[in-house]
Amino acid sequence: MPQDFTKWVACWGNATSISNRQEATYAKDLTLRYPIRMRFSGNKLRFHFSNLAGTEAVTISEACVAIKSHAAENLAKSDYRPVSITFGGNAQGTIPAGEEILSDEIPFNVTAGDTIEISLYFANFTQMNAGTLITGPLSGGKFAYGNFARSSELPVNLSRATNWFYFLNTIDVFTECGNFALVCYGDSITAQDWPDYLTLRCERDGFKNVAIIRRAVCGTRILREYSCITYAAYGLKGATRFPIEMNVTGAKAVIIQHGINDIIHPVGVEVNKFRPWSDMPTVEEMEEGVRELYVKHARTLGLKVYSGTLLPIYGWRTYNENRDVIRCAFNDWLRAAPEFDGCVDFDKALRSANEPLKFAEGFDSGDHLHPSAKAYEAMAECVPAELLK
Repeated sequence: MPQDFTKWVACWGNATSISNRQEATYAKDLTLRYPIRMRFSGNKLRFHFSNLAGTEAVTISEACVAIKSHAAENLAKSDYRPVSITFGGNAQGTIPAGEEILSDEIPFNVTAGDTIEISLYFANFTQMNAGTLITGPLSGGKFAYGNFARSSELPVNLSRATNWFYFLNTIDVFTECGNFALVCYGDSITAQDWPDYLTLRCERDGFKNVAIIRRAVCGTRILREYSCITYAAYGLKGATRFPIEMNVTGAKAVIIQHGINDIIHPVGVEVNKFRPWSDMPTVEEMEEGVRELYVKHARTLGLKVYSGTLLPIYGWRTYNENRDVIRCAFNDWLRAAPEFDGCVDFDKALRSANEPLKFAEGFDSGDHLHPSAKAYEAMAECVPAELLK
């Protein structure tokens, strides 16, 4: 029976922030390649590209998409057929500084479970400011020196793996009416593995109509941001990020797990001149930030809003009792506040039963802030099924 494709829905997404400041900030004659697991079947694709953090326009010299592997079988190299991604009918696309662009719609048949590859080639000097670091079993790409946008494989001696996603921001598919997107919004904990494990859970448990869209940037805070290159990659504050990142076609709900960096970053100017004690928020300020900056905007978009509690920090290098008092009080509010449609209690799922200020055995990555791979799987498992149906 032919499928009835009637609407656009985001099937993959990432935040776009400020890439880590290094000695070299430009690239030339570079190919980026990102494999993406398709959640939905469809017959058209369109691509969002972002230069949000750029101070110069970026020109994509060539962009294309190809099926890397079908859901049920491996694809032979001879069947690798790249299709051009165009911009107003042109092969090249320019992303102005501080802006995002949308490609043309392109006819492209995909089946749920296929892996597609998006390849981007930059011929000229390109400012690599707009990028975000993400990890997980479904996240990662490659770069190569030279133009290999249409090659089935990148040459081993000219390519390397990367977890930095530059410019590619969101992929929409023209798909069936019942499909929708669930947004996971947060910081490094969400930029790491649990959204990928949630996608794998959906595949395992037969939640076929939902795509998990990650909007996460390492180091970000609700209330403040840094204005120095040392911490540039920690990105934009919530007031700036949230309205931009909620541009998700077909989204039905958002899980917000954000705020731990507001609590753990301040150390005093005598220790770090960029992290004054005046940055330390009160619980009330954090609550007001979430309520005014996140929930109200999400409601204008018709989204359901689920809170996500903050994880244990006992043993983290800036830990002290006062920080944990704030975290626990904020978590109490996240669990009970009427502003939310529900709470995903990540803290309860990952904390020790006997010592609730600590991670449970095997759930600490070792830095006492970020979860282990096993714990990220547990985070994915505690998302209510009602959000995935």
